[in-house]
Amino acid sequence: MQTPAARRFDLIAFDWDGTLFDSTQIIVRCIQQAVQDLGGAVPSQAAASYVIGMALVPALAHAAPDIAPERYPELSNRYRYHYLRLQNEVSLFEGILPLLDDLRARGYLLTVATGKSRRGLNEALQSASLRGVFDSSRTADETAGKPHPLMLQELMAEFDVPPERLLMIGDTTHDLQMALNAGCASVGVAYGAHHPDTFAPLRPLAVAHTVQELHHWLRDNG
Repeated sequence: MQTPAARRFDLIAFDWDGTLFDSTQIIVRCIQQAVQDLGGAVPSQAAASYVIGMALVPALAHAAPDIAPERYPELSNRYRYHYLRLQNEVSLFEGILPLLDDLRARGYLLTVATGKSRRGLNEALQSASLRGVFDSSRTADETAGKPHPLMLQELMAEFDVPPERLLMIGDTTHDLQMALNAGCASVGVAYGAHHPDTFAPLRPLAVAHTVQELHHWLRDNG
């Protein structure tokens, strides 16, 4: 087991959807249904997947370019309606709880940096029985959305951790670009929203294809 002095990182920031929570397909369906409700051109699965991780309004605007900006509140409300209807169908990826328990036992600070709203994250944490597991979190409605680095900068300031001691783990290019913008290292996961072929320009330390592979990498390299 690594001693604290031997660890490369002190603080690990996780994305939520597609990294910890197996919600990618539900989110895609909700985006498509919301756009359809407003009579827009329904985005493809690839187009809807691309915006996962962004703040809700910019994400929906990108996925539905033919919807007028004055209708964004209505579009957001339709997305929330569909997500609330389906949210009980999603859960943590298998292996996430043992991974988080292991990291806490080894003394890491664990945080969440997500494109979800504060209300949405709190509801997810409660439904997943994860209250108290994370030391802090940032959501897109209380700070700048990804890939702006402010989420990570605020977490570093909160715990007095320099950029080289923070590791960002996420499933999208938005996550990895945020880490790069903040001067932090990252690890990509290939089981979420974005295809891992898009990760290379953002220089992640590794790409994990399963939760188990991520767990093993963190044991050996964290």
